Amino acid sequence: MRRFIGIPALIVALTALGCVVVEDGEVGVKKSFGTIDDEPVMQGVSIVVPVVRQIEKWDVKLQEVKERANVPSSEGLIVGLDTSLLFQIEPEEAPEIRQTVGPDYRGQLITPYFRNAVRDVVSGYPVRNIYSAEGRKEIAQKIHDFLRENLEPRGIRIVDVLLRDVQLPDKFKESIEAKLTAEQKVQKKEFELQQAEKDAQIEVARARGAAEAQKIIRETLSPAYLQYLWIQTLNENPNVIYVATEANMPIVKPAAEGGR
Repeated sequence: MRRFIGIPALIVALTALGCVVVEDGEVGVKKSFGTIDDEPVMQGVSIVVPVVRQIEKWDVKLQEVKERANVPSSEGLIVGLDTSLLFQIEPEEAPEIRQTVGPDYRGQLITPYFRNAVRDVVSGYPVRNIYSAEGRKEIAQKIHDFLRENLEPRGIRIVDVLLRDVQLPDKFKESIEAKLTAEQKVQKKEFELQQAEKDAQIEVARARGAAEAQKIIRETLSPAYLQYLWIQTLNENPNVIYVATEANMPIVKPAAEGGR
């Protein structure tokens, strides 16, 4: 009989209590009678008593805050930026963040610092640097350093800062297009100049070759050789005969018609 009485009592006791399971990637923040405990509750099962003892589960996995802002450059031109901040809550610092900031740490702490860092850093750069890959990398690193200095002492670990997209002002887009058009024209002119120089080099080479050929011909032609060529030419003509003289000079006479 006592055994049956004890079972309902145990069920009532368990019902009055509750269980909280803190999983991997989470940490528990314990609150007892409205007071936040300094020690975090790590992964596992914890017993809670309503009103007397409660446990809030906090995400300590990698989180992202996205920010879209229109920021003035050093020239005063408005640049649109899409940025992301990757961060994590340090598990052992979760109770202190809960005590000093509250559960809305993203809206009250991280986002304001992130916005301020983006505006302060970007405003010191001209548009061309913000647009270039090297400039964007430098800007992201400066924002990263600023956030580390101000947020990591508060228990928020900064993982990375990403500049996902840059929207350039219309005036700068027009200047880029004009610059590209001018560069294309210059490249075209340079190509035409190179082609003209090549053509000129070819003509010079041809002229030089002709001159060299003429020089060789002049140096190799002797009077005897010229006479030989003349005689050969005369002999190849069926209507001309060649008769040598005592002075070794040819006399040209028309050949008789019909072979006479």
